[in-house]
Amino acid sequence: MTDVLIVGAGPAGLSAAATCARHGLSVRVVDEFMKPGGRLLGQLHEEPDGTWWNGIEEARRLYEQAVGLGASVACGVSVYDAARGEEGWVVSTTEGILEAPVLLLATGAAETALPLPGWTIPGVMSIGAAQVMTNVHRVRVGERGVIIGVNILAVAIARELQLAGIHVDRMVLPPRNPVTQEAASPYHVMQSLLRVAHLAPSAFIRYGSRLVKSDPLLRLAVRCYPAGGVKMWRMPIHLRTAAVEILGTSKVEGVRLARVSPDGEPLPGTEHDIPADFVCIAGGLHPLAELAAVAGCPFAYLPELGGHVPLHNERMETPLAGLYVAGNITGIESAKVAMAQGAVAGLAIAEHLGRLRDRTALADAIAHVKRVRRSATIQFHPEIGRGRADVERMFQEQGISGK
Repeated sequence: MTDVLIVGAGPAGLSAAATCARHGLSVRVVDEFMKPGGRLLGQLHEEPDGTWWNGIEEARRLYEQAVGLGASVACGVSVYDAARGEEGWVVSTTEGILEAPVLLLATGAAETALPLPGWTIPGVMSIGAAQVMTNVHRVRVGERGVIIGVNILAVAIARELQLAGIHVDRMVLPPRNPVTQEAASPYHVMQSLLRVAHLAPSAFIRYGSRLVKSDPLLRLAVRCYPAGGVKMWRMPIHLRTAAVEILGTSKVEGVRLARVSPDGEPLPGTEHDIPADFVCIAGGLHPLAELAAVAGCPFAYLPELGGHVPLHNERMETPLAGLYVAGNITGIESAKVAMAQGAVAGLAIAEHLGRLRDRTALADAIAHVKRVRRSATIQFHPEIGRGRADVERMFQEQGISGK
């Protein structure tokens, strides 16, 4: 039996593993993917200061650090159950039963699907799949593609595809249906994009975004949005055009588009087809928290954090004794925040098991998470601070059972 079992070898899990091992704890990390690193593996972008963030290199650094300190990392291992036993947590995996006094869930996030006619045709993929195929496996996803869904993640990955020499013809909205909701609303999409307009390569976009902060001006901007879209890195972003259907039989052959009203309703007579050989669907991310639910952890639905999240405090403790969470399972944020949260979880676990000598280290790590969050270049959700405060309050109201 190890002291700590960590599910997820992404930025949070590897950071926590290194922190626990540094404090003399035996640590085992399992992950269902064939390589450690999680979503870091697909990330490649230029920071505002001109430096490059290379997720593969960052994943390698975290892995080597954790293993160098004595942590065991096993990939290709799936976890399908977790239950509290007499002496700790009993976890069922594809390699048998694992037990540990402390269990850390760092399972990350999953992509949200945006269904539309033709979305099962070969050549249609999630935007995250395109990122992994391009940056991890070095596989060209196609020659000319369309991204359906306009959000912060889609814009970032579209740029990565461009850097790999893949032609992204345009980004458009999904069709309006009960599932897409805000993703199909020009108003809500423009509101979300304004949060990252300061990163746009065009000075015109950066300056113009500062003029439409008020609600009346924002609605006017949606009504006046150019029919040809606004180009970013020579790629048109359309907020008044939606995909109606993906065309093809044995493979993607094109996309049927239509102009939409400011409310996202299709305008009759505006349908037209464009050629494409691949389509990326970008529905955003939500916390991958099913294992926490299986373990019996109480949840809260907080749109500010991306959906349903397990209750936890700033020490990354859940109300269940010996169960901790870190990373995007607690709310959708950047890899840098996930790494900082992993360090907090590792220190909290070390304290829980009586191995933390420096009593200021945990408070310093919690403060570091907040600094990293404030300085984040991109915020996936605008009210992340409020969401964090709400989940902390709910945790306190729930009380800590079994401690």
